[in-house]
Amino acid sequence: MNLTKRRSRHVGEHRSGKPDVCLRISNLTTQAELACVVVANDGAKRRKGLLGHKALSATEGLWIVPCEAVHTFGMRFPIDLVYLDRNKRVKKVRSDVPPWRLSVCVSAHSVLELAAGSIRRTRTKPGDSLEFSPV
Repeated sequence: MNLTKRRSRHVGEHRSGKPDVCLRISNLTTQAELACVVVANDGAKRRKGLLGHKALSATEGLWIVPCEAVHTFGMRFPIDLVYLDRNKRVKKVRSDVPPWRLSVCVSAHSVLELAAGSIRRTRTKPGDSLEFSPV
């Protein structure tokens, strides 16, 4: 029997150990950097989301495209949610969403799942414009 402890993967790390491409998200309205996010743009990545992670650092996140609703069923920590339209303008924000909740924004095209406190730290609010750039 193998009793070695399994290492928890970080956001954006494949089973192979190869990192996903990260995008830097900046709030152009408040001139604040939200996080570096991994893109979840296929069915498997969107379904998995942040499930299985023990925590997010203040600079990590996930951008789920397309997406207008998320759940935190089975999650171990609260997250901030930023819903975006196709032009990367903030439609709705939800702070400190605890595990076992559901959140929806039917007018959204995508959502950022960020570490709890990110919205407050960056003063992000509906109407703000975000910029996505390669790291």
